[in-house]
Amino acid sequence: MAPSPKNHKVVHTKGKSHECDQCGHNFSRFQHLKTHMRIHTGEKPHECDQCGHNFRRFQHLKTHMRIHTGEKPHECDQCGHNFSRSESLKTHMRIHTGEKPYKCEQCDKTFAYKASLISHRMIHSGEKPHSCEKCGKTFRHLLSFRIHQKTHEGSKPTHEGSKPYECGQCGTAFALKSGLKLHMRVHSREKQYKCEECGEAFKLLVSLTRHQINHTGVKAYECGQCGKKFAHKDLVAVHQRVHSDERPFKCDRCDKAFKDPKSLTIHYRTHTGVKPYACEECGKTFYDPSLLRSHKKTHAGIKPYECDQCGKGFVTSQNLKSHMRVHTGERPYKCEQCGKAFTEATSLKTHVRRHTGEKPYTCDQCGKGFVTSRSLKVHMRIHTGERPYMCEQCDKTFTYLSALKCHMKRHTAVKK
Repeated sequence: MAPSPKNHKVVHTKGKSHECDQCGHNFSRFQHLKTHMRIHTGEKPHECDQCGHNFRRFQHLKTHMRIHTGEKPHECDQCGHNFSRSESLKTHMRIHTGEKPYKCEQCDKTFAYKASLISHRMIHSGEKPHSCEKCGKTFRHLLSFRIHQKTHEGSKPTHEGSKPYECGQCGTAFALKSGLKLHMRVHSREKQYKCEECGEAFKLLVSLTRHQINHTGVKAYECGQCGKKFAHKDLVAVHQRVHSDERPFKCDRCDKAFKDPKSLTIHYRTHTGVKPYACEECGKTFYDPSLLRSHKKTHAGIKPYECDQCGKGFVTSQNLKSHMRVHTGERPYKCEQCGKAFTEATSLKTHVRRHTGEKPYTCDQCGKGFVTSRSLKVHMRIHTGERPYMCEQCDKTFTYLSALKCHMKRHTAVKK
């Protein structure tokens, strides 16, 4: 006996006998069809009693309510981060797996997020969909557009760059409140994103993601002039200035210029005195994170750079390079006024102050000026009463090392 037309249709629809007369979709249950129809009718019967948002399905309302309750039931088993939606957790897991399912059809570059691919495509198309109504300037990214809009606040012209959010600790200003919030981690030392490969921690997720690429060993970006390869595209642009000697980032306090904005930011701290990077072991602070990294090696006793002449070890390659001049006799830094030569640039800089009379380090107790910070530090002992040098034979203490050495001669004279 041949199957009825109704039963035959079920074979093709795989048991989904309820068909939408608007788009042809089939459903196994009438309730599912009824819910689906709200897409066409626009009906949203489930309302949030907190903010008034409406939803087609009760499950969507239930998920939405987690915004108000703060509930995040989906936890990442790799790093412990929690999410309100399972889809958000699934997307997050790509950070750990390295999965990049979205591929650009024009250059084959892959992305972990669809939004990143859409944003990337605009580079090829030249599209800048976000336009400022006040000045007509266009932007590729929504975040850049929003930051720009802040510059118009308070009737300030765009080029002045309005930055209403100021750090109370160091005075750095930001256009967005979120920028200030991220910056505050510099002072709090909060580093919640940790690399599982090497243990290094970062303040920002984007910094961790960028760092993790270094562990893969992949260097996909090559300099067209010398063939040197880099893990990140922006590093190629910075490197290429070595060939052109271009230094577009200029300090407004002195005549120094730099190849990249990061170097300018670090340099600027030499004027402001801000040292946001502190050693957790001894509390010593630094204006440059690379100096802190080198300093930490002194606590660990790590001196990977060894002199092949005398065997002395050094924390950095630059320290070894400077030391080698002791053996070679090289003194590349020469004073233009008296002709005296030095092994290090810092020694020349200090020497020049003796010609100019410059004394940049001033005592805040008595106003006396000094050529070097070391001289100021020693001078401060007069005010603090600190006597760090002790005689091992009689326990007498001294303010200066020279005074201790002079004192020690008395003990040696007595023995004779």
